[in-house]
Amino acid sequence: MRVLILVLLLAACASAGFFDTKLGEKIKNTWSKIKTAMLDSKTLVAIRDKIHSLRDKIKAKLALSPERKARLANLMKHIINFKRNHVHKQGDSIEEINKKSKIRKLLYQGDIVLTRYQAADIEADVLDDPSRMKRQAFRDARYPKTLWENNVAHYFFHDNATELVKRVFRKAANLWMKDTCIDIVEKEQQPDCRLPTRVCLADGDAIRVFVEDGCWSYVGRLGTGAQDLSLGDGCESVGTAAHELGHALGFFHTHSRHDRDKFITYNPDNVQKDWDDQFTKQTPFTNENYGIKYDYGSIMHYGATSGLWVFHTSEICKRETSIKCKMGGLPHPRNCSTCICPSGYGGDDCTKRPPGCGEELEATDTPKTLTDLVGDRSRGFEERDDFDKCIYWIKAPTGKKVEIKLMSFSDGLAQDGCPYAGVEIKTHKDQKITGYRFCAKEDAGVTLVSTGNTVPIITYNRVFATETIGSAEEKSISLRNCPHGTCKQSG
Repeated sequence: MRVLILVLLLAACASAGFFDTKLGEKIKNTWSKIKTAMLDSKTLVAIRDKIHSLRDKIKAKLALSPERKARLANLMKHIINFKRNHVHKQGDSIEEINKKSKIRKLLYQGDIVLTRYQAADIEADVLDDPSRMKRQAFRDARYPKTLWENNVAHYFFHDNATELVKRVFRKAANLWMKDTCIDIVEKEQQPDCRLPTRVCLADGDAIRVFVEDGCWSYVGRLGTGAQDLSLGDGCESVGTAAHELGHALGFFHTHSRHDRDKFITYNPDNVQKDWDDQFTKQTPFTNENYGIKYDYGSIMHYGATSGLWVFHTSEICKRETSIKCKMGGLPHPRNCSTCICPSGYGGDDCTKRPPGCGEELEATDTPKTLTDLVGDRSRGFEERDDFDKCIYWIKAPTGKKVEIKLMSFSDGLAQDGCPYAGVEIKTHKDQKITGYRFCAKEDAGVTLVSTGNTVPIITYNRVFATETIGSAEEKSISLRNCPHGTCKQSG
């Protein structure tokens, strides 16, 4: 499966002279408040300038071959344009929030604060430096100091962290811990954390969560005491907190994987001037993915909302003594006798529909209709921390396939990646990766045919309530979204 990613970015100001402007002065003041022992505002600007200086070389490396241009032109014919709705006044994505916060110009790939070592790695990648040794995933020249010791990452909250920020960050930490072997432990705040202009050094290394302009983090452990992670205005969602925490744990963006060109198409014509350097990718020398497939729904991908996926559990769970998980599931690194199942699957070995809202329906050669309303209309357009979900299985007889046609979806929550609500339909062969997601009225009429005889369909919502309608058999069934599992099959 391939998708086309269309990137629309505003042109960045040239660094030269930028900090003489009022906006530049504001950014300088902001970064002087939050500087750490590892990196101050001058270093940050120097790193930004270094990346910008490589712009021509980066642009040349990102240029499409004639074959890829032809493939792109063909892909464009199949793109469904839709009107994006705006739910949050500060922005509906990290990139939009950081743009409005006037901080994105200083960040790498929209939300990353680079260290000098990481910037040097990027420069070496661009210049194809042959002297580097191959490193594992997210390892730079400071490895293993960039890893959190004993798989434990500590964090604490600055005084300016709101109760909402604390709540969503704790939920994000639990999300990471649920399906990984990483422990993310809250620490008590240190006295000098109360002074906003001073570096706060907690007892040992820790992530300091605070409220500043925008959503951003360093990548990996700095090893200098406290390191900053900002969840500013608009960033107070579990998904955004989980994304920034992923950076702090050591993950770069999914779309910067060295093999990304097999899965996404970078269109340079859609990137405005001076932003090519934001779309560099890693190389096999700096990025090892342990055979984990590219997932468009990864929490570390732009425009994605899904949960996490375990990284290389085979180092912990030995095949001969672990449970045999089905449907692409993996033994849990905390308990190798249990499975972590892909979305839409449950049970001991991932062969059951998860309990809760939803049901199992039989597909026949006569089209049927399923109506499902999920969400909470009584709370209006107030964002909820957690998703309401319903999971359906549409099953055809062995040897048959299922055809699903999306008939309609509620208007008002359409966004890239469907972060507020949507329907996910898993018709593809590899069930461990995220399915096809839809959340716009313009998606009506899309038809998908399964590769097997079972199709998980997941409806989800965390703003207001949404209704989905589709159609499928042995090939066809018709879908809508119904309230909390009270769906009725018709046909």
